[in-house]
Amino acid sequence: MAKSALYKKYHLAWDDIADGLKSWRIWLLLAWHEVKLRYRRSTLGPFWITISMAITIYSMGVLYGHLFKMDLAVYYPFLATGILGWNLISLIVNDATMTFVNADQFIKQMKQPYSVFMFQSVTRNFIIFFHNILVLVPLIIFFHLKINGNTLFIFVSLLILWVNAVSYSTILALLGTRFRDIPILVASLIQVVFFLTPIMWSPSILPERYHFIIDYNPFAQFMELFRNPLLGKLPSSYSLETTLGLTILGLLGAFIIFDRYRSRIAYWL
Repeated sequence: MAKSALYKKYHLAWDDIADGLKSWRIWLLLAWHEVKLRYRRSTLGPFWITISMAITIYSMGVLYGHLFKMDLAVYYPFLATGILGWNLISLIVNDATMTFVNADQFIKQMKQPYSVFMFQSVTRNFIIFFHNILVLVPLIIFFHLKINGNTLFIFVSLLILWVNAVSYSTILALLGTRFRDIPILVASLIQVVFFLTPIMWSPSILPERYHFIIDYNPFAQFMELFRNPLLGKLPSSYSLETTLGLTILGLLGAFIIFDRYRSRIAYWL
């Protein structure tokens, strides 16, 4: 009875999410097609992003490695995995605010679960990430980037990141659809967070009294969850517990907000 009552209360949101998951072929195809369209007249296609990222990493590595007085064999893998993870996270966050706005024509002209567009947006950025992961190949060859059993944990990390990306993107997409200043605000904030997150700088150089910048920074915890397996290490228990807590919070928050405001999306566009 309890389950029946709960389903009856939230059945529209449940059905939307369930139908969206069942339509995985649609949002996967849309995501892949959108990536191809961006580079349809280019010979290398989305690999231009990978080349651009590789140039950025290998040029910055020399400069910041010397500035921070770090061994390049240690700093290059740290920087590369950091930029790789941050690029994925920042693209997801920035794209999320415009998800429903960009899908305006689809939403107004055809009946599709709203969750399809969320899955499409997140999946598109994961496809770009899998192109970009090739920047690690030179590090494996020349700097002997560690690959061991701990590296397999990256699949768990990516799953956690995907779930969080969908849930928090849903919240941002609704806010961005209702308030058109949100995309600009989020884009500005994400630039500030970049400098407060250990991407280019190592947590070891931070004085102890300023360590709260990392401890209370959720982006730093997700970065560790992503980066450590690629460096051949497991995430700390603190990072794992924090990200799992944020995952549960994000799922609950996104579902409640989505259930309450999904019927207004078309009117806000």
